[in-house]
Amino acid sequence: MDRDLAIRLAAFKWLGDLATAYDDVLPRSVLQEGFDFEGERIPLVSPQGIFKPRSMDYPLTITTTPEGPYTDAFGSDGLLAYRYRGTDPAHPDNVGLRELLARQRPLIYLHGIVPGKYLAVWPVYAVADDPSALTFRVAVDDIAAVAELPEGALLDERASSRRAYVTRMVRARLHQRTFREKVLAAYESQCALCRLRHSELLDAAHFIPDPEPLGDPRVTNGIALCKLHHSAFDSFMLGIAPDFKVHIRADILSEEDGPTLRHALQALHGASVVLPQSKRDWPTRDVLEWRFDRFTKAA
Repeated sequence: MDRDLAIRLAAFKWLGDLATAYDDVLPRSVLQEGFDFEGERIPLVSPQGIFKPRSMDYPLTITTTPEGPYTDAFGSDGLLAYRYRGTDPAHPDNVGLRELLARQRPLIYLHGIVPGKYLAVWPVYAVADDPSALTFRVAVDDIAAVAELPEGALLDERASSRRAYVTRMVRARLHQRTFREKVLAAYESQCALCRLRHSELLDAAHFIPDPEPLGDPRVTNGIALCKLHHSAFDSFMLGIAPDFKVHIRADILSEEDGPTLRHALQALHGASVVLPQSKRDWPTRDVLEWRFDRFTKAA
């Protein structure tokens, strides 16, 4: 095995351990520091989106950032459309990614979710090149399949179908996790109803759910709730009116039970939601009205 490929496989293993330690959301500072390979430090990011460490032959990572200049996104074909560096197809970074495409050698995709935080996806492969659009197409594969395909070999139908399936699953995961991190960041990692700050007990709740036509992953369609209040919200035990007042369903208000019911639910009736500092992140009136209408019908 050549050194370039050995470093890639070591990077995949290191990222697996890192994702477990950080619950998938990786700080940029840790990615910049990188890992040790045979006495040499291998970083995973740089200011450029396509990054090749000095000791490698080809790029190791491609990165998108929330504040970046490029509009990388998943296209109608389900694949990631990754923009060239600059506008010159012959730029060394673009040539390096094109070489990876020809060799079908895997790399890592770092998806920026909020400034300084990333989700890592690996292995990914450049599968198409469109110089006229200054764009590569990128697919995700199963880590167990890395050794299946000889370098430069053409994909068979089974491998292509596998990549299409894995890419769809990863796209959904990125969508869900990005929404969560952006909503929790807007609400300063606290429940909007009880101010609980333990992130492992917090969720990003949708006002309009994903399957609905308007249920997109905008921060303004979400609210940070602890797991108890998220369940109560989804069960229509509580609703949030367009004036940001909390309403508890009548039967829950009249119920007699222990301190959890009294303090965690009944005491919230008429209280105001804790909103993000930036008004641009507040829930919009249309999503509030949509959700509260369903709460009143359920009540």
